[in-house]
Amino acid sequence: MEKSYKEYLQHITTFIFDVDGVLTNGNVVVHTDGQLLRTMNIKDGYALKTAVQNGFNVCVISGGTNEGVRQRLRGLGITDIYLGAHHKVDQLDEYMDIYNIKAENVLYMGDDIPDLPVMEMIGLPTCPQDAVPEIKAISKYVSNKKGGKGCVRDVIEQVLKVQGKWMNQFDAKYD
Repeated sequence: MEKSYKEYLQHITTFIFDVDGVLTNGNVVVHTDGQLLRTMNIKDGYALKTAVQNGFNVCVISGGTNEGVRQRLRGLGITDIYLGAHHKVDQLDEYMDIYNIKAENVLYMGDDIPDLPVMEMIGLPTCPQDAVPEIKAISKYVSNKKGGKGCVRDVIEQVLKVQGKWMNQFDAKYD
């Protein structure tokens, strides 16, 4: 019998996310100058910042190259940002080597075919509700939230709650 995804949550130390279709809804607005604009969810941002503040490794690996995305993520405290990653396994291997991370301690969220090789290598592959069928098929957890609509918050909040690290900054006020 296969383990429930919830059995993996206690052992997660590392979150890795794709950008387009995960941190965004996958749509881009194309300006006349060719600039591509994306929108990101504020609640996802809060969860990412909370994960960083609680000592989790947080990394983003994306095929996109938008420097605005890098600025937004840095503003949330994320320093490990790989943009222009067309073979994401290379960046995953490098990142895990640098921080001595074990595959079973990694939650990765992706939504499309370029994420598949990475998702096959880690302990807890997850995806948004609107991921492509091939990604849903290999995911141990499919969020009930769509890309750019809170799916990142969903998985981070679940891990932090299981590990007793969600809303700790408010505990002193209620003791």
